[in-house]
Amino acid sequence: MRRRTAGLSFYREKKKINIGLLKEIAVWIVEILLTIAAAIIMVSFFGFRVSVIGPSMSPTLENGEKVLVNRFVYKLFDPKQNDLIVFQPNGNEKSHYYVKRVIALPGDTVQIKDGKVYVNGELLAESVETEKIENAMMAENEIVVGEDEYFVLGDNRNNSEDSRYASIGNVKKDHITGEAWMVVYPFDRIGLLK
Repeated sequence: MRRRTAGLSFYREKKKINIGLLKEIAVWIVEILLTIAAAIIMVSFFGFRVSVIGPSMSPTLENGEKVLVNRFVYKLFDPKQNDLIVFQPNGNEKSHYYVKRVIALPGDTVQIKDGKVYVNGELLAESVETEKIENAMMAENEIVVGEDEYFVLGDNRNNSEDSRYASIGNVKKDHITGEAWMVVYPFDRIGLLK
């Protein structure tokens, strides 16, 4: 039996390594890395966040709200009437993103008469409540929507820069970034769009 004396001791007890704890830590690290990788892939390929600028989509979307955009959906499908699309006018990458509602599809005709929207000669059945349009601008005369183009309007029809303006016109499919599908800020407005 050895007695421990005061002073230096060159004998150390071996510490026991808890293999179970190490395995559990390794599993946690792998799960965290996989979650981060999945999040990066989801954001890179499927969506991103844009801010709504201005009142043109009120009451559906308000100025300053943050919206998630699904940019994958239009790689598989074409936009449909009433979709909320996100685009940069004329493909101008220096412009902010616009959010507007699809009113007419490729090959459709659009005209605004007496403050109401007509698509293919029939009164548009609106999916949201809108005001009577005060200024039809380019849509005062019938507009034919070209191939791979979409006619869009803001829900706040009298305060929206949209396809009625020559500076915007019909939106080419190539210029559409994706579909606005969810409000994420402010928190009291979080929810899916339609």
